[in-house]
Amino acid sequence: MARIWIQNGRVIDPSRELDRVTNVFIDDGRIADIGDAPQEADQIIDATNQIVCPGFIDLYTELREPGSEEDETIESATAAAVAGGFTSIASIPSADPPTDTQASVEFISHQAKRADNCHVFVLACVSKGRAGEELSEMGSLVEAGAAGFTDANRPIFNAELMRRALEYSRMFHRPILNLPQVPELNQDGVVHDGLVSTILGLPGMPPAAEDVMTGRDIRLAEATGGTLHLMKISTSGSVEIVRQAKARGIKVSAGLSAANLIGTDETIRSFDTNFKLNPPLRSQDHLDACIAGLTDGTIDVICSGHAPRATEKKMLVLNAAPFGIVNLETTLGLVGTKLVHAGHLDWSAAIYKMSVAPAQILGLEQKGSLSAGSDADITVFNPDQPWTVSTKELHSKSSNTPLDGWTLHGRATHVIVGGQLKKQP
Repeated sequence: MARIWIQNGRVIDPSRELDRVTNVFIDDGRIADIGDAPQEADQIIDATNQIVCPGFIDLYTELREPGSEEDETIESATAAAVAGGFTSIASIPSADPPTDTQASVEFISHQAKRADNCHVFVLACVSKGRAGEELSEMGSLVEAGAAGFTDANRPIFNAELMRRALEYSRMFHRPILNLPQVPELNQDGVVHDGLVSTILGLPGMPPAAEDVMTGRDIRLAEATGGTLHLMKISTSGSVEIVRQAKARGIKVSAGLSAANLIGTDETIRSFDTNFKLNPPLRSQDHLDACIAGLTDGTIDVICSGHAPRATEKKMLVLNAAPFGIVNLETTLGLVGTKLVHAGHLDWSAAIYKMSVAPAQILGLEQKGSLSAGSDADITVFNPDQPWTVSTKELHSKSSNTPLDGWTLHGRATHVIVGGQLKKQP
């Protein structure tokens, strides 16, 4: 492997409380040294006025392969990830057939290695067929390489099944990731349940649907000692429940989708199906509470929420169109624009939530850090660079995003995966 010397960048490594202008030296696919001493290198990257940090890790990427290749493929999703600055992604088993067998886990791993863009950590199903009735063969799935378990965008509604899954998470040292929603309360809902949904006559998704499930999951995690990650929380109630649980010492982590930073439920007045997300864009008070949760550490992770859908699917009327947005390539820009430039987070805190915390949740000891000997997964980005989103330039196979034409701040310039330069200007 090439020896790479990254010069004169602002090196931020929250895992080591490091934030200073210096150099990073990579040798044989690992971090060799951080310091000002000259190094012999095959490649030199000038990172002046840029940030150098541990590679971003996404905890919510829908690959859509196998079964829904019209939306996305493993090759296109991983290419989009690298373009957006991600060196690793966790695959959400939202496609059909579900990822509930050894063969399905191995298929995704094999396709990811063939694509050779970024690391893919396979999340397998908690229940067989994601039906929520029978626990999957978690032991054999771990043997096949599963990094964690989730039923993707189908909440684990069966409390007994969730309890047993959390117990097994202790045995296999793998997290259980759940989308905290009560299906019966969200039934047929398409937008946030509030004034806007009432005015437009659209069925709503009440905040209580998330709050109730958040409370249940945390109580089960407390009872079992299992490892729980709540994906994509979006309500003030959930934020407060998680905050109180952490104060009691319960082992729980929570994530926010960067897509939910786009705006509020007012955007749905346009009837643009690209604003139809799950969880939905909430009212301003819920968005403010989530930002406060990011600021005080209640929310540990910022994920992309990448959910590609083919154009013909999003062309349906709002009630019938699927939820989802492509966001691997715009997450960094949204974080920079909506959080850092807006004064809610500094870059060190943002990097922690996009790299260090995801690595810790998945138990990736050699990632999320620039310490000597760690895997050389590095993101170099310009924190102030304004750029205009264009769906025509996306690497993703789908283009379902309302951000076309938006100006965002912050963009990856170089991405190094396992010591190999995968993206450069």
